[in-house]
Amino acid sequence: MAGATSDSGPDDSHKRGDGAGAIELPAWAKALGWCGVAGLIYLLICAVSIISRGFAGLGSDAAHTMFAFASHPWVGLSVGVLGTVLIQSSTTTTAIAVTAVGSGALPIEGAIPIILGANVGTTVTTSLVALTFIGNRTEFRRALGASTVHDFYNWLALLIFFPIELIWHPLEHISGSLTDALYGTDWLPNPAHFNFIRAATRPVEHGVIHATSHVSSTLGPLFTIVIGAALILVAVRYLGKLLKLLMVGRARDILIKAVGRNPYLAMASGMGVTVVTQSSTITTSVLVPFAGTGILKPAQVYPVVVGSNLGTTFTVVFAAFAGVGPDAKIGLQAAFVHLIYNLFAIIVIYVIPLLRPVPLYCAENLARIASEHRWVLAVYLGTVFIAVPALVIVLVGVL
Repeated sequence: MAGATSDSGPDDSHKRGDGAGAIELPAWAKALGWCGVAGLIYLLICAVSIISRGFAGLGSDAAHTMFAFASHPWVGLSVGVLGTVLIQSSTTTTAIAVTAVGSGALPIEGAIPIILGANVGTTVTTSLVALTFIGNRTEFRRALGASTVHDFYNWLALLIFFPIELIWHPLEHISGSLTDALYGTDWLPNPAHFNFIRAATRPVEHGVIHATSHVSSTLGPLFTIVIGAALILVAVRYLGKLLKLLMVGRARDILIKAVGRNPYLAMASGMGVTVVTQSSTITTSVLVPFAGTGILKPAQVYPVVVGSNLGTTFTVVFAAFAGVGPDAKIGLQAAFVHLIYNLFAIIVIYVIPLLRPVPLYCAENLARIASEHRWVLAVYLGTVFIAVPALVIVLVGVL
C-alpha cells in the first residue's frame, strides 16, 4: 500500500501543476527558461564527452594490455564490460578490439565477447547521472528506474545471446556473410563528416583537456573526470529545477506525446538522436532528468533506450565502410556483429511481448530498493560492473 501511495503522489502533483497550482510564467521568462534548458543539455552532453576523454586518458593503454589475453570468451566478455566502464565509450572499446584482431593478437571469436560486454559497460554513466537526484527519495527512484532499464535490457540480451554465440556462433557467421557481400562497395558515408553535435561540444571539451594537460599524465585525466562529473551535477541539478517550472500544461503534453504515444516512434527517436550525437550514453543521460522530475516515466524512456542501442551501431557500420588498411574488413565484420546483436535483441526482448516487461520490472524494483537503502546501488554498480569482471579476468585470464 505504501508503494502505491508513493507512486500516485507524483502523478497527482503534476495534475495539480497543470491547473491552479502551476506557476504561470510570462512569455519572456519561458523563452529565457527554454534557452537555459538548451544550454544545460549542451553542458550535460559536453560533460559526458569530457568524462569519456578523461577515462580514455587513464584506461586505453590498460585496455590494450587486457585485450592481449582476452581470447577466452569469458575473459573477453569481462574485458568488454570493465574496459568500457574505464573508457566510458563502447565505440572506443570496440575499436580497440578490432585493432587487436587486425594485428593478430586476438581472433574474431575473441572480439565478439568484447563487443557484447562493451554493450553492457556503456550503461554505467546513466546510473551516475541518476545519482544527482539522491537527495530526494521520490525523484531518485524515478531517475534510477529510467536509467537502469538500459542496464537490465542489455544484461538480458547478453544472458540470451552470449550462450547461443558460444555454442553455434550465429553472430560470427552472419556478420561474416554480410562482410563478404558488402565489403568494398563504398556506398555509405562516414558519419564523422556530419557530426554536428561533436563539432559543437569540441571547444568546451578541448578547453577542459587543455586546462588539465599541464599536470602529470595520471592526474590530468583524473582532474578531467572530476570536472566532467561536476558539470553533470550542475547541469542535472538546474535542469531539473527549470523543467519543473517549464514542463507544465501544453509543453509537458507535447513531450509525453512525442515519447510516450507510440513506443516504436519513441524507439525511432532514440535511434535518430543517437545517430546524430553518436553516443547512446548522451541520448539516455539527457532523458534521466526528465524522468527524475516526473515528466517521463521509466516505461516511456524504455523504447528510447532500445532505439539508442541500435542507433549507436549504425555509426560504427557507416564508419567501417569508410575504413582502409589490412584490418578494414575485420572492422566491418565487428561492426556488423554489433548491429546484428542489437537487432536480434530488439526482436527477442522488445517486439515479442513475453520478455518485454522484464527489464522494466527489474529496473523499477532495483530503484525502489535503492531509494530506501542507498548502499544497494553502490553494491550493485561496484559488484556487477567492476568486481565480477575484474575477478573473472584475474581468475581465468591471469592465473
